[in-house]
Amino acid sequence: MKRNEAAVRDTAEEDGKPTRERVYFYVREQILRGRFPGGSFIEEGEIAAAMAVSRTPVREALHRLEAERFVDLLPRRGAQVRQVTAQEFADLYETRRMIENYVVARICGERIPIPPRMAEILDEMDRFATRDHFERVELNRQFHLTMVSALGNEVLSELYSSLGSRQQRVAMTTLGVDPNRVERVREEHRALLAALVAGDEAQARAVLEKHLRPVLGVISRLPGYPVSAE
Repeated sequence: MKRNEAAVRDTAEEDGKPTRERVYFYVREQILRGRFPGGSFIEEGEIAAAMAVSRTPVREALHRLEAERFVDLLPRRGAQVRQVTAQEFADLYETRRMIENYVVARICGERIPIPPRMAEILDEMDRFATRDHFERVELNRQFHLTMVSALGNEVLSELYSSLGSRQQRVAMTTLGVDPNRVERVREEHRALLAALVAGDEAQARAVLEKHLRPVLGVISRLPGYPVSAE
């Protein structure tokens, strides 16, 4: 590919997204789907060829993915996909329990209106019941973020949103090992929403306690197991 042709393609937009954005989302999705497994190296040239772009937007995408802890950029070796460790798995669930239990207490205690979007997301999840895990995992992230955002605390919402990449990797890892968890998660989401609508804090907390616990059959397979606390 000639340099000027590559430059034109690198700055072109497709579906309203600049090239670097398209490359970023492509590589990110491949990691989430397990097509670039933990510990493997991502070849810049292969990505550039697959997407008909130069290496520049690929490098930009990899730097962004490093910031989000999807990859490690190693000198003279390239981009290596980070492995989800048992400790990270446990820490994520612990952090989510702290945030979401606080949110539940505020919603029920202050009778904060439940965003209609939460019910809409659950309906969308039902429609994705027979499709692959990727769409369900994204809807799961949106469901919990919408609940957190109900408080109107932008700082808290941004903090919770920053966990999104880890949430998605952990969720995809879990469903890859335990695909039957899909139905249980769907039931737990419905139960959580019903408890919030009823203002039943105790029930909502009970659902969260069950919902936000690492699955032993998954965490026990990850590097670094057992961890200091689960």
